[in-house]
Amino acid sequence: MKERYESPIITKNISGFSNKFGMSSKLDILDNIDGVRVEKLLSEYGSPLFVFSEKTIRKRFQRYLNAFKRYYPKTHFAWSYKTNYLQAIASIYHSEGSIAEVVSDFEYEKAKKLGVDPKDIIYNGPFKKEDSLRKALRDGSKVHVDHFDELSTIEKLADELNIKPKIAIRINMDTGIAPQWSRFGFNYDNGEAERVIKRIHRNGKLILNGLHTHIGTFVLSPDAYKNALAKLINLYNLAQEKYDFKIEYLDLGGGFPSKNRLKAQYLPSAIAIPSIEQYAEKITDYLLDNFSVEDGPDLYFETGRALIDEAGYLLSTVHATKRMPDTRRAVIIDAGVNLLFTSFFYDIKILATKSYHGTMENSIIYGPLCMNIDVIRESIQLPYLTPGDNLVLHPVGAYGVTQWMQFIQMRPAVVLITENKKVLKIRRAENIDDVENPEILPEQYALVEEI
Repeated sequence: MKERYESPIITKNISGFSNKFGMSSKLDILDNIDGVRVEKLLSEYGSPLFVFSEKTIRKRFQRYLNAFKRYYPKTHFAWSYKTNYLQAIASIYHSEGSIAEVVSDFEYEKAKKLGVDPKDIIYNGPFKKEDSLRKALRDGSKVHVDHFDELSTIEKLADELNIKPKIAIRINMDTGIAPQWSRFGFNYDNGEAERVIKRIHRNGKLILNGLHTHIGTFVLSPDAYKNALAKLINLYNLAQEKYDFKIEYLDLGGGFPSKNRLKAQYLPSAIAIPSIEQYAEKITDYLLDNFSVEDGPDLYFETGRALIDEAGYLLSTVHATKRMPDTRRAVIIDAGVNLLFTSFFYDIKILATKSYHGTMENSIIYGPLCMNIDVIRESIQLPYLTPGDNLVLHPVGAYGVTQWMQFIQMRPAVVLITENKKVLKIRRAENIDDVENPEILPEQYALVEEI
């Protein structure tokens, strides 16, 4: 076959040297996931394809839980459904002892359908409809109040249901990091948090038994959690001593980072991101300075990203390559930002499935969408790739299968590799019926008669 002609360009290459970050520019190879070959997965289930590792999920969950329980046994994790709500994935976390954390009625119903006791569902979020709140209060779920309007609705429902439900309140605060997450909950620093506790006590319709904060996402400072805990404990003491509430638990939310690389991150993740043991030591040290294990409150976390990101892979295939006006090579793959919203703020790692010869060159990776923003990596050193070559994007376990969308391309299949290396399909690839079934075509607009 005649090789394709390409106009020559001049590129400076210094063999054997590392780049300005002190890192090699070689392309890492990943030809299998947990012993199952990437080529075999793509052949059987199509491309693109999401793959999850059960072994990684369980191993990482056990490490995170043990990091805290070794110091503070009254620690619990609630699986964050918005991070990944596939039934098979959520079920693995529940089998490991995790309860559920949801932010919508849709997620609440998913958790109940999986057999989660409603009392083991934490209901967060700024938008809980009245019918959904009624159901959660009647079920005895852990409802976390986000604002005064929601509090008024809950008080009304308590009268309607003739109950005095237990509730928690969400608190936002300055913990020394930026940006400060001030959209959700009641502010600690301006006294709003105490005012809501005072109102709950005065009205006497509800029982305050929990305090919750979620200080941000991809939080790189263990000290920020210590600062948040200090303020929660001040509120804990205030609620108990001044307003006679028995606070049964503190919830520090989530926000722990995965090993992904932020676009603005200078150092590699192995250096820039603290270990979970560092977070656990900082948090539990401060907790044990204020409570004994026996008398202290339960401690909850709603970790999602840090638990699932490393367990997820997206397998893709090169469709075409072309040369850009600035001399960079463009690589077009079959997985776009409709599947990977996180590529807007991560430089997701790209791995090859085989070795390549020749020099590496600066390249840009595009997805298949007819949109200029469909960029998976803006700049990466790649060898010469040809149509049909495979690339693995990793880690992509968090938010991919909850934020994905049917835009230009339909959503692909998802498989799970079990601990004994069996491959299970946990979501089939979509077809045109999945897109059109909810539609209604009025008869006068039908151009083709039904047969």
